[in-house]
Amino acid sequence: MRKHFAHGLAIMLSVVSLGAAQRPTSSGSGLAQTEVSQHVVETLHKKLNHSKPYQIGTASWYGTQFQGKPTASGEPYNMYDLTAAHLELPIGTIVRVTNLRNGQNVLVRINDRGPVVPNRIIDVSYSAARVLGFKARGVQKVRLDVVQPAMLAMLRRPSGPVAN
Repeated sequence: MRKHFAHGLAIMLSVVSLGAAQRPTSSGSGLAQTEVSQHVVETLHKKLNHSKPYQIGTASWYGTQFQGKPTASGEPYNMYDLTAAHLELPIGTIVRVTNLRNGQNVLVRINDRGPVVPNRIIDVSYSAARVLGFKARGVQKVRLDVVQPAMLAMLRRPSGPVAN
């Protein structure tokens, strides 16, 4: 499961750290960029797994029929982004969605309202459903964990030398 979570965060980390050079620290005593990133991923993974889930229930996904249409955030829906619709969470919230059948998970950003079908807790984008491994099934039981701003700050902080 750690490998699956790391895969989900790899996408987020690559976006956050685009253009960041991976070079040894000047003193040679600190951790390299990849080691810092791996440490952050592991820390976030442990915190989320040892906390109470925000919600557990049925997820569905939406795709081509909504492509380009405005979302509740005002941005056009892009089925290839890692986004989701939730009835209550604030727009912009980052949520880790875990497929309880296969353990795969992904970080998504809430940018829309929904789902409109009763007894569903979240609608994820086509790409998120692919990462979670339930695109063909259409629906899946999932766990939602809200990623707190402090955890996001760990992902976004500049990665300079780290003291041992």
